[in-house]
Amino acid sequence: MFKHFKNIDTAFKHIKRFSYLFLAGCVVLSGFIDYRCFKLAERAQDRVHILYNGKVLPAFASDRKTNLPVELRDHIKTFHTDFFTLVPDDKQITATINKALYLADGTAKTAYDNLREAGYYNNLVSGNINQQVMVDSIALDMDNYPYGFTCFATEKLVRATSTAVRRLVTKGKVSDLQTETDNNPHGFLIQGWQILQNEDETRKGNRP
Repeated sequence: MFKHFKNIDTAFKHIKRFSYLFLAGCVVLSGFIDYRCFKLAERAQDRVHILYNGKVLPAFASDRKTNLPVELRDHIKTFHTDFFTLVPDDKQITATINKALYLADGTAKTAYDNLREAGYYNNLVSGNINQQVMVDSIALDMDNYPYGFTCFATEKLVRATSTAVRRLVTKGKVSDLQTETDNNPHGFLIQGWQILQNEDETRKGNRP
């Protein structure tokens, strides 16, 4: 009889131990399922669909850190394009310069004021000169914030009789304003901007 009770007690202990193991397994399995569901939901939020030429195409969203160097280069390129691409028209010059000034701090405004006081823009208008700029490359320092940059560009001054090609090199830093606007779609601000080099490289005569 005592042996029978002992067997029952042993069986109860086995059942108890199995119940604990089963409960622990259920908890682990439930946690794993919750984790997988969370990851699937997170991945689904990153996936969007766009309508292009009447077709629905899948696309994937990414966080800003992934595209940060691309956005920084585009911001810097846009600033230099607006600041240096000019036509011989006072209103147009003012309009494009104002667009550029939204993307930078007071150092860009100071550079503009210095050029204006030196008669640079008046010379463009009176000489009927079209000024064009092409950004060749932008070196970024992503290890330090604000992000430092050096911009290398080619500048052309097109006259009726000749074309002057200049080597343009500038540097500065870019900070993140955390706010995007119509005038500053990337939400960055160029700071401490300096023109390091803006010198003629070649001059070509134009055929009449």
